[in-house]
Amino acid sequence: MTDIKKLADDLIKDCDNPIDLFNDGGFLDQLKAKLIESAMNCEMDEHLGYEKHDTAGNNSGNSRNGNYKKTVKTKTGEVEIKVPRDRNGEFEPKIIPKNQRRFTGFDDLVISLYGNGFTTRDIQNHIKEMYKVDISPSLVSQITEEIVHEATAWRNRELKSFYCFVFLDAIFLKVREDQRVVTKPFYVAIGVDVDGKRDVLGLWAGKGHGSNNKKVHKEHSSFWFTVLNELKNRGVEDILIICIDGLRGFPEVIKEVFPDTEIQLCIVHMIRNTAKYIPNKFRKEVLGDLKPVYRANNEEHAQQCLENFESKWGSQYPLATKSWRKNWSNLVTFLQYGKAIKQAIYTTNAIESINMCLRRIIKTRTSFNSEQSAYKLLYLGLKRKIPGWRVNVQSWSSVLAELNANFEERMPK
Repeated sequence: MTDIKKLADDLIKDCDNPIDLFNDGGFLDQLKAKLIESAMNCEMDEHLGYEKHDTAGNNSGNSRNGNYKKTVKTKTGEVEIKVPRDRNGEFEPKIIPKNQRRFTGFDDLVISLYGNGFTTRDIQNHIKEMYKVDISPSLVSQITEEIVHEATAWRNRELKSFYCFVFLDAIFLKVREDQRVVTKPFYVAIGVDVDGKRDVLGLWAGKGHGSNNKKVHKEHSSFWFTVLNELKNRGVEDILIICIDGLRGFPEVIKEVFPDTEIQLCIVHMIRNTAKYIPNKFRKEVLGDLKPVYRANNEEHAQQCLENFESKWGSQYPLATKSWRKNWSNLVTFLQYGKAIKQAIYTTNAIESINMCLRRIIKTRTSFNSEQSAYKLLYLGLKRKIPGWRVNVQSWSSVLAELNANFEERMPK
C-alpha cells in the first residue's frame, strides 16, 4: 500500500526551495508521478501474478526487467515517470497506455467520481481499492478545484439574443456556512432557442436560511431580479414566454427586466398547491372538478369553469380557489395558443427533469462543507446531463408555426 503522506514528506525533504513546490513540475506534479508509478507497479503485480521480491515468481517464466523513463503531460505540467517492464515484453500499463504521452486519467477519474455524487471519503476508498494508493482529501479538493474555474467561465459565457421560452426554478441543498448548516437555494434557468434546442443558461447560489421552518426555505423574487439582469447583460434581448412557479412577486420582477415577455405559471404547481387545502378523503373529487378549468379551450370557457368550481367548493375550501383568482392572468396565458405551445409551456417540467437528475446525484449528501463544493457538484451534474438533453422539443415544427403566427414581428427572420 502506497502511503501518500510518506510520498509527500519525501518530496518536501528533497526540496531546497519551498517556493519550487508550487511551480510547474513542482510538488503536485511530482506527487502525481509517484502515484502513477505506484499504480503501474500494482498493474505489474497483477500482470505477473506475484508482488516484487516474492519467491512465487521463481521459475514463473516471466519477471520484472527494470524500467524505462517516459515524459508525460498532465493538466498542470510535464512529469517524468518510470514505467516498469517485464522480460517477455508483454506488460501494457492501463493507466497510461504505450505511446500515450498525455495523462489526465487520474484527474478525470477523481472528477468523474465527484460528479457522480461520491464524497471525498468515497473517492479515497475507491482509489485505494483500484490503485492501492492512499490519497488525501486535500488532493481531491485540489483536483476538483479546476471545476470551479470551468464552471465560472460557463456561467459567464455569452448567450443567444433570443429565446422562445425560458424556465426558471430552484433546488435546495444543505450547506455549511458560518459554522452552521443552512438551507440554500440554487437557482437554475433553462432556455429554448428558435431551433427548439434546450440549454441550461446558468446556475446561481442564493442566500441560505438556518431555520428549520419550511416556510423560509424558499426562493426570493429579489434574487431572480439579479439573475434576469445577468442574463440580459450576457446578451439576452428578448424572451417570448417565461414559465415559473407561484413565487410571490416573481411576475413583477420579470416584467421589470423583460417588459414584453409573457408569463405562464406552472399549472402542475398550482394543482399541488390547491391539494394542500383539501382533506385526503375529498381530494380526488375536488381536483377532478378542477380539471375543466385548466383543460378549457379558451380563457372565457376557463373562467366559467372556475365559477362552477367555486360555487360547489368555494365556501368549503376558500383557500383552494383563492390562489387561482389571485394569479388568474398569469395562469391562463397558455390558453391563448394552440395545442403545440400549450404542451410546451403549461408546466415547468422541462426544468423539473433537470432538478430530478441533480437530486439523484446529491441524495447521498446530507450536507456540503461549503457553497463552492455544492456548486461544483451541481455543475458537474448539469454538464453530464446537458449533452443528452439538448434535443429538439417534441413537435417543434408545430410550436414554431404557432410562434410565427402569434409573434411574427418578434421572431428572428
